[in-house]
This record gives sequence, structure tokens and C-alpha cells, in this order.
Amino acid sequence: MKTLSRRRGAASGTAAALALVAGLAACGSGSSSENTAASSGTPVQGGVISYAHVQEPPCIFGGWIQQAYVSRNVLDGLVAEADDGSVVPWLATSWTTSADGLSYTFTLKPGVKFTDGTSVDAAAVAWNFNFWENPPNANSGNSTAKVSLDPYYKDAKALDATHVKIDLTKPYGQFLRLITQGYFGIQSPTAFQKEGVKQNCEDPIGSGAFTVAQWKHGQEIVLKRNPNYTSWPANAKHKGPAYVDEVDYKFVPDDVSRYASLGTGQSQVVYEVPTSEWKDAQSKYQTIKYITPGHPPSFFIDTTDGPFADLKVRQAFAYGADRKGAVEAAFHGVIPYEGNPAVSQSTPGYNAQAAADYAYDPAKANALLDQAGWVKGADGIRTKDGKPLTIRIPYGSGVILPQEGAAALQILQQQWKQVGFNVQLIPLSQAELFAGKDSAPGTFDATPSYWTSPSPAILWIVYRPTTKANPNGNNESFFNSNQLSQVIQAANTEPDGAKADQLYQQAQQIVQDNAAGIGFYTQYSLYAVSKKLHDFWLEKSQGEPVFADAYYTK
Repeated sequence: MKTLSRRRGAASGTAAALALVAGLAACGSGSSSENTAASSGTPVQGGVISYAHVQEPPCIFGGWIQQAYVSRNVLDGLVAEADDGSVVPWLATSWTTSADGLSYTFTLKPGVKFTDGTSVDAAAVAWNFNFWENPPNANSGNSTAKVSLDPYYKDAKALDATHVKIDLTKPYGQFLRLITQGYFGIQSPTAFQKEGVKQNCEDPIGSGAFTVAQWKHGQEIVLKRNPNYTSWPANAKHKGPAYVDEVDYKFVPDDVSRYASLGTGQSQVVYEVPTSEWKDAQSKYQTIKYITPGHPPSFFIDTTDGPFADLKVRQAFAYGADRKGAVEAAFHGVIPYEGNPAVSQSTPGYNAQAAADYAYDPAKANALLDQAGWVKGADGIRTKDGKPLTIRIPYGSGVILPQEGAAALQILQQQWKQVGFNVQLIPLSQAELFAGKDSAPGTFDATPSYWTSPSPAILWIVYRPTTKANPNGNNESFFNSNQLSQVIQAANTEPDGAKADQLYQQAQQIVQDNAAGIGFYTQYSLYAVSKKLHDFWLEKSQGEPVFADAYYTK
């Protein structure tokens, strides 16, 4: 994929100290007060969960949030993130960090097996980490795992069967938090090397609570209970194999049909409840509202080409539309506006002051455009040197933006017109988006995108400078700032958490001051769950659904 950040998720898709913000608590009579469908009664063994999702991923594991949603239930990680933001054991029972912060040594649970019968030992864990860093080819690896650790990852090696050592090139305070994501699920090296990339894409072999029984393309992925599951994370709701026999992970892109399937009993869990139905869902079902951490859905701006090469024009664009009002209207007041384009409000180190910049001010927008030499014509559109102020905005329709997001864009389009921008909205399909259409400098002016992450180190992924020797396809604003780079790197290596957060906040302010991005809304998950199902929950780092603890009662 050409531009990885557009793959992050969809509104479709990508976490820490505040990942479940106060808004998480649903307020209807049938709602859940946390990220878990309520516990009730005595669990019974068996049953099938039919889960209605939105998009079908290209692979069950990999670097897109939609893939992590599936792989979290098949592949175990070394560590997990608890609801309080702490990192807790999973395949690793404990770990130590060297005094210089360059080495992490993990002690693994003994006796854990992949579902192909091979051992989840230190050699297997080391193989996975080294594979992520050095995949055989661009299509066989896990891009998000790699870019999350670059350039800090050095090597992993087995010390003995139950101890693996991971060495870094520099101290990286976000390392543990980052590897709680589903992208870091551990696969069987034996199965991967035997079956190859294509087969493992369809049926990865892990040690998780479920195995992939069948992938009916265009319809569903059938997950079967792993009866020999022994490696649940420390924050699991119960100890032991999954209660249910099967999870039917169905792809239902139509909003109306997906939500209606819960009422008809065709589904027990529904993802991405339409915001127009949220109050109804709260009155009838258990509900979960999760605000995703990382880089929120915001506008990347081509700072190198076209009208937005001028800072004044970028700032005018930010001032020139009521983004907060558009979000509140389009999302029916359910999803928060996010004024910070670089880091979501549910991410540690969030800069709330930066989020308040560029409040709607059409007078200021008009003044900035006047200063930049753009003159209003008879039709209201501004021109300069005979060229109209045309802004091309390609966006992933139903891939990055849900229906509500597209509606917000249309509201903004009309408001930008009032200050002289001729905004052209260009919907892209998943295939076009993944092929990198309208993603190179000069092919677009602004594009909404996001990237889930439990860490403010997401700033390094999306704003690392791009060079010929080391291009950064995720820097979709093409904003090369040595100052920003130095501040983020200092934050990444700072051992004091409070000082690191101050540096991350400084970095967010640099992005805002340069209008290298423009805020839009927060990424989210809205779930409705049948009252018959209990202990279905979302993990903390990026809201991956967890079925291993879910159960029915008599």
C-alpha cells in the first residue's frame, strides 16, 4: 500500500491512559457503564455469537485496524493494556528493562502451544519480532508493527525456551504500550514458513481463544473455539477456554441492515451502530461507546503544492468552516468534535489547548485570504492569477469515513464556499484508496484520514520527515519540519513520563501552528449487544472486540 495511514481503519478503522473517556459511559436504560457487556447469571458452555461488522479485511492479520479486530481473537500478544492504562501480562508473565532502557527481557508462560501443536517459546516470539522488522517482501509483513517500532527496534533473540530478549537502538518509553496492539499477535513460525503468505493470510495459526475454521469471502469469517486455550491475558474476564463454541464474524456494510439484525436476532453484537439509532440502541440493548486513541480523523494538508503551500490559506481553511457544528449535526451529537488534528483526546499526552485553536471565524478566514492575494469573484469563489481557489478532497467512502463523516464533509463544503473555497469532494472506494489513488503530492489538497494507536508516539509515524533515502508514505501532509522531528524524538526517548508528555504536547502545538493538519472528529466504536450476551468487551489499546469471555446464561 502506498499510504499506510489511510489503511488504519475505517469508520468503518486505530489508545491508552484515557482511551475510554468519560463519554464511554452510555446513558440509556439498557446501556453498559464501561467497555464490557454486563456480567449476569451463571455462564453456560456453548452457543454461537453472530457478530455484524462493517468491512471485510484483505487479510486476517496485518497492519490495518480491521485486521487487528479479527486477529485479536486468534493470535495472543506478549502483553495487554488494562483499562487503567497499565501494561499487564499475556504470553509474557513478567519482564525486566535494562538500566539504559535498551533491552527488554520477557519471561514466557511455559507449555503454551500454537494450535498446530508447536511451542510458543522464546524462539517463536523472536522470529515474529524479526519478521515484522524484516519481512521477505512488502506484501508478506505487517507494516504497522514495523513502523510502530522503527527506528528503535534492533533485534530479538531467545535466551532459552522461556526467555526472549528484545534490544532497541535507543530508549523508547512507548515500546511496551505499543506492543499491546493486535498487530503484535504472535503466529506460529512453523505454520507460516510451511504454508506461506497467502495461506496464513486466510488462516493464521496462533495460540488464541479461537481458530479460523472458514473464511467465506464476501460473507463471514467463522471462528471456532480453541478447547486447549491456556494463555488468556491478565485482564481477561475469566480463566479458561472461551465459553461459546463459535463466532460468526459477518460483513454487513449496510448500516440499516446491520443494526436491524440485532432486533431480529440474526446478530447478538453489532459494530458501528448508526448515530441516528444510538438513543434507540441505548433503550433496547447493552451499548459500548469507545473513543479511539491515536491520530484522529483529521485533514492531512498538502503543504508543498497548490493553494495550501501558503500557511495563510491553510489557516483560512481551518477558520473558514464550523467544523464543530458540522460534526455535532452529522453525528447527531453522539461523537465528539476533535480540534486537535495530530492526537486524539483519548490518547496520553493530549494537548487540549492546541485543540481549541482555529475556532470557526469566517471574518478571520476572509482576512487571511485577502492577505494571501485571493480575490472573490462574482460567484463567490476566490481567484488568484486567473486560477480559482479549488480544493480537492479525496476520501475513503465507507472506508475511512462513515456515512455521517461524508455528511459532515458536505456541510463543510457549503461553509467553505461562503469564504471563497471551491471544494471538490471525491469519494474513493476501498480498492482505489488501497491502491494509493490521489495520494501523491499535487494530486490532492486535503484528505481526511486517521491511524489508531495507544501512544502519542503516533506523531512519529505520521509526521516523521520524508526523504529520498527514507521516504515516509504516512506523512500525508508532506510536512518536513526538523523542529517537529527533534521534539518528537526527544519525547520518544525521554524516560520521565511527565516530561515526555510535555514534549508530545509541544509537538502537537507545532502541527497546529503550521496548520499541517486540520481537526475533524474523534474516531470511535459504537456497539450494541444483546441483553442475552454477557462479558463481551473491547480491549483498551484500540478497541479490538474480545469474544473469549462472552457467554450466555440459562
